[in-house]
Amino acid sequence: MADTIKVTLVKSPIGAIPKHRRTVEALGLTKMHKTVELPNNDATKGMVNQVRHLVKVEEV
Repeated sequence: MADTIKVTLVKSPIGAIPKHRRTVEALGLTKMHKTVELPNNDATKGMVNQVRHLVKVEEV
């Protein structure tokens, strides 16, 4: 299992429900196609799972 994961915003959160918009912002994704590296832990996995329809995830 990788220590970090790359999360990329591939769909705009404009039409998403407010909770998902806040989750995307909390992940550090502010613009389309921005990629951030996050630790591969349960909290991050839960956040990514909640907005899986808006992001692309890769293991590093």
